Amino acid sequence: MDVSGFLLLTGLGLAVAAGLNAYIPLLIAGLLAHFGVIHLANPYDLLASWPALIILIALLAVEIVADKVPAIDSFNDVVQTLVRPASGAVLFAGAIAPNSDWSQALGLIAGLVTAGSVHAVKTSVRPVANVATGGIAAPVLSTVEDIFSVVMSFAAILFPVLVIVLIVVLAWLAWRALQRIRRAAGRTAPT
Repeated sequence: MDVSGFLLLTGLGLAVAAGLNAYIPLLIAGLLAHFGVIHLANPYDLLASWPALIILIALLAVEIVADKVPAIDSFNDVVQTLVRPASGAVLFAGAIAPNSDWSQALGLIAGLVTAGSVHAVKTSVRPVANVATGGIAAPVLSTVEDIFSVVMSFAAILFPVLVIVLIVVLAWLAWRALQRIRRAAGRTAPT
């Protein structure tokens, strides 16, 4: 695989991670750039600045807490409907920025659609899971999503080939979760 293929996988992986949690991949990219592990092209290099990192840490703290509490997590998902796709758009465009042959507009659109799609699946599963489990699913699913976002972000940046495997795993986990939720909802449905 050539460099452009790796850049596409990096963009795709970061956008998927952003669909789960907008701030984790932004913070990881910013920290890795801040400490010189990766280079971010202008204007994406702003993520590596201390003000941006501090803001991302604060937003991530709010997101982590809000996403663990049933009912608040659904409100948070409504707010994040704008934020997660925007984060995915910035990350995808930033990932392909080193390849001057590619349009930044297409990168923004690809990231927006990718993160938006992941977010849409997440927001459709969460309320059903909360109802089916009496709210117990919220912190569990949120923690799994956060861990997956961290793993996907690092993989996308450091080992882009793993992105394909992780996307397959994520799709399988989402399918399994939906199957369990449907079975649980079917057992609790009035007859």
